[in-house]
Amino acid sequence: MLDALLVGTTDPTVLADLARGRLRKKLPALRQALAGRFSDHHRFLLGRILAHLDYLDEATAECSTRIEAQLRPFAAAVERLTTIPGVQRRTAEVLAAEIGLDMSRFPTAGQVGSWAGMCPGNNESAGKRKTGKTRKGSKWLRMALIEAAQAAARTRNTALSARHRRVMRHRGYRKAVVAVGHEILVLAHTLLARETTYQELGADYFDRRDAERTTRRCVRLLGRLGHRVTLSPAEVAA
Repeated sequence: MLDALLVGTTDPTVLADLARGRLRKKLPALRQALAGRFSDHHRFLLGRILAHLDYLDEATAECSTRIEAQLRPFAAAVERLTTIPGVQRRTAEVLAAEIGLDMSRFPTAGQVGSWAGMCPGNNESAGKRKTGKTRKGSKWLRMALIEAAQAAARTRNTALSARHRRVMRHRGYRKAVVAVGHEILVLAHTLLARETTYQELGADYFDRRDAERTTRRCVRLLGRLGHRVTLSPAEVAA
């Protein structure tokens, strides 16, 4: 539509008909929005804006080519990171650049999460744990993880999207996104340290994990009470 305006097309119907995708459902509103005054001065300003966008696209493409060349020796590690739901190549490149690929600097995933500022702060009073803000870390890494977390939250039948839903019920959307971002960072640490790829656990992973934890807790409690517990699967009624 902007290119058409630039070459002199001002008919609202013709311009609206250039809409694609979801905008096709809003043609009447588009025709109304595109009806108005568009002078030579507006055309000049639009031309400058589009020229600047073309310049930025060209600069971005050149930088991307340069980044790809610099990361070519580490291509296998970058590809492993892209197997995590929500992590595209650009995010994987940021992860590789910000935390490095040698995970011996971070013996545990918790340490890399703390260094990155993706863990809640320690806010405790009278023995009661309260919600704490995350500490400051790399803003570039945080931005990449938040973007990846938002993408992962929109995926279907994944453990990360299930994690987002569980946290959001109690803490709200923003804290849920940070929690998923932290989970992605933990996964990145694991994949880099073990030189493996992501294996999907499924949307029911947390339900299964909680059931197993509850079972183990009950067995330990009964054991402390002096009982010997033998577990066997219950028969399912036909």
